Formats: sequence, C-alpha cells, structure tokens
Amino acid sequence: MKKILGFMSFIIMTSILFACSENSEKWDEIQEKGTIVAGTSGTLIAASTYDDEENLTGYDVEVMREVAKRLDLDVKFEILGIDSMLPAIESGRIDVAVNDIEVTDKRKKQFAFSEPYKYSYTTMVVRKDDNSGIESLEDLEGKRAGGGATTIFSQIAEHFGAEVVTYGNAPNEAYLRDVHNGNTDVIVNDYFLSKFGVGAFPDFDIHLHPDLKFHPTKQAVVMDKDAQKLQQEINKVIAEMREDGTLTELATQFYQEDASQKPEEDIEEIEGLDL
Repeated sequence: MKKILGFMSFIIMTSILFACSENSEKWDEIQEKGTIVAGTSGTLIAASTYDDEENLTGYDVEVMREVAKRLDLDVKFEILGIDSMLPAIESGRIDVAVNDIEVTDKRKKQFAFSEPYKYSYTTMVVRKDDNSGIESLEDLEGKRAGGGATTIFSQIAEHFGAEVVTYGNAPNEAYLRDVHNGNTDVIVNDYFLSKFGVGAFPDFDIHLHPDLKFHPTKQAVVMDKDAQKLQQEINKVIAEMREDGTLTELATQFYQEDASQKPEEDIEEIEGLDL
C-alpha cells in the first residue's frame, strides 16, 4: 500500500512540476529574448494608430509599451488585421495582442487575459439626418452593418438581423465613409473608438446614436491560455499602473475621458448572446 501511495505521490508531483514548467515556458522564452512581440492593427483611432509623423501610438499601444518597460523588456509591434491576431497567438507568431480586444467568456476558454486596462460600452455610428432608421436594437434587422468578420460587434449586429459588410485591416475612414454615403447603414462599435472616429471626419453626415448605449465591455491584453506566468507578470504591472495613475493619465490623453475606470451609469446588457 505504501508503495502504491508513494507511486501516486510521485505521479502527482511530476504532473505539478510539468504544469508549472509549461505555464512559465512563454515567460522564460520572452525573458531570454528580452523582447515581447505584441500584435496590433494600427488602424484604430485613439487605440492603435499612426500619428502625423507615422509613429505607432494610441492608448493600447502606449499601455503595452509601459508594461514592457516595467517588465524590463523591449516591445516589438506586429501589425495584423483583427481577424489574424488571435490565431497569431495560437501559432506563436506573437506573444500578446493589444487592440481593444474584449474579454468574453467564450474567448477565456481559449486564451488568457490580463486584468482589464479599459472599460467601455457599445454604441452605433449612424447617419445624422435620420439615425439610419434605427431607434432600437431591433431596428438593426435588414440593415447593412460595417464591421470586422470575427468581432463581437459584428456578432451583435448579426444577432439582431443585420447583414455584416466585412473589411480587411481597413482604416476607420473606410467604415465611416460607407455609412456617410449609404453603402452601409451603421457601425456597431466601442463608444470611445466611435467617438473619436466620428470626430476625425467632421464633413461626414454621421454621429453617435444619441439614445442607444448597450453591452458593457472590458478590454485586456490577450495571450496564450497556458502562459500563466506571463499573465501574472503583466497583471502585477497593470495593477501598479492603475495604482500610480498611469492608466488614468494615458486614457485621458487619448480619450479625453478616463476609460480605465468602469462607467458610472448602468449600461443595458443584451440577453441571448453567446460571447
């Protein structure tokens, strides 16, 4: 009996040690290289974009730069379409993704997420003159909604019966112009990104829907499901950045509002969405 118990203890300890080794493997690899590779799009105004001097910047980008700095790492940004980012984590092409990516229950089954660095909610970009004929979520039925093929926002539009018109890694202007000229009717998207997108093109006949606020969200750094040591290290740094005001400072710089804090108002949840 003692031999059996001893053998079982050996198996359990071996399994624990193997799991610990596996969970720290990504972190060890990154430390050895001295560089963390982060996927981002470069096409999201205020989140991941290029400034007038063609430098990559934005809230998500600068949060990731500060995270890497505090982990004593360099950061290399890999420009990818949103459809490619999560597969690139799975394949090992990138270590993390930072592109206003929402934390959802379904995604948490496949990937690990840091603590949120941004909180927001969902709204719509519509035409000014008639709100594109949309006064409720149910009015999305039969409308043409511009969006990425795999985004949560496209899933919401489809859930309410819209036809999703998909784009590649296109700039905000392409999405917004299509609503303006009637090629599409609506963009379902993040409040902060939509606000700055609309503000960047004042000549377009578009605005944020004045009445519809729904589906509260939180955004975080995404990484491989087994990269638990990396997740822990990033979480430590994000907690420090929240505590010392860095997240607030960066959010206010890029959004003119503190997107690092949860919205004070109650935002409508959407029932029946499998996200």
